[in-house]
Amino acid sequence: MLIDAALQLASEGAEVSVREAARRAAVSPGAPFRHFPNRDALMAAAAEEAQRRFRSEIEVALGQAPATDPLGRFRAFGLAYLRWAMRNPAHFEIISTGRYFAHGSSPELTRDNAELIALTEQMLADAAAQGLLRSADLKRIQIAGRALVYGFARMNLDGHFPRWGVDEGEIERMAEGVIDLFIAGIAKSA
Repeated sequence: MLIDAALQLASEGAEVSVREAARRAAVSPGAPFRHFPNRDALMAAAAEEAQRRFRSEIEVALGQAPATDPLGRFRAFGLAYLRWAMRNPAHFEIISTGRYFAHGSSPELTRDNAELIALTEQMLADAAAQGLLRSADLKRIQIAGRALVYGFARMNLDGHFPRWGVDEGEIERMAEGVIDLFIAGIAKSA
């Protein structure tokens, strides 16, 4: 209840506090402090919940991509990231910026992020082993892919697409096209 209230406050762009989350959750002002001694603890819990929801989206997408197609899985991962970020902008903001709390203070987030990084590393290593990549610099490809999806999600969150002539209804198709362009750029020509 409190975590959902904190996520709701963040989605409204409001200042998140334990007391305001308690008010929104219709619990006494002092009750949350038994679970969350301060705002950072509440926001860490909210970020962990947002990350669980994000991870679930990634797992569903990867479950639909063939295990033998590492570039297809890399694409599915990127699209799941973007779709989730576009549909959950407050959650994305919480887990992707330091605005709400210090990310290093949550061992759960640190571990989960390391697992997701390792997952993308493995997909790219599998693609390289199959001879599918133009470059052997997997770290550069991985960081470029992360920068692409993060930057696209930020552009959406910050309302940049109308200035670039992309209507609201076209953003998801544009996301697919941008990811496909990236995959075409890293893949060896057939």
